[in-house]
Amino acid sequence: MKIALISTSSRKNSNSLRFINYVRQLLTADEQHEVSIVTFEQYDIPYVGQGSVKPETLTPFQHELIDAWESADLVIFAMPEYNWTAPPQATNTIHQLGGPAYKHLFDNKVFAMVGVSNGRGGRQPALDMTTVVNKIISFTNSYSIVSPKLYESHETDKNLDENGNFVGHDVYERTAKAFVDYTLQVAQRWIGSEQLTER
Repeated sequence: MKIALISTSSRKNSNSLRFINYVRQLLTADEQHEVSIVTFEQYDIPYVGQGSVKPETLTPFQHELIDAWESADLVIFAMPEYNWTAPPQATNTIHQLGGPAYKHLFDNKVFAMVGVSNGRGGRQPALDMTTVVNKIISFTNSYSIVSPKLYESHETDKNLDENGNFVGHDVYERTAKAFVDYTLQVAQRWIGSEQLTER
């Protein structure tokens, strides 16, 4: 399975990237998945009303993001929680890529959402992104699904080191692995049903 892991924090060495690196370790342990990582550290997508993302003039960051997303069966977004909501660059990305030129990014995909916090938060950004991605899937008449199980990465800096290695409480490890396993099962079922439909 091809999987894109997207860290939507523009901060260097962010907690969102820690989580994405941790998930990459889980996903590549059995060498069954092709995993790519995109970080928003070089984010340069114009905000809605200030420009658009044109296929013929993509920047290196935009190319990287769109290429990884386009080729993936499963796309996992990790979002920091800013004032109990998703970061603007995360939702802006969906708004900018939610039109006809990039409709294919929302077709035949499985999406999963993770909210990342230093404290005991993370739910709201994952819910925010679930809402906006579902809206685009519906609006573009695409056939994709957002996995119903989201993950709240609590006290991320205490549970994962700067390279994404687990160093924390066993509850964190157990629940993160359960999220990944659940997400993979949803993706495998969805991809299998899509392949059957195409025959």
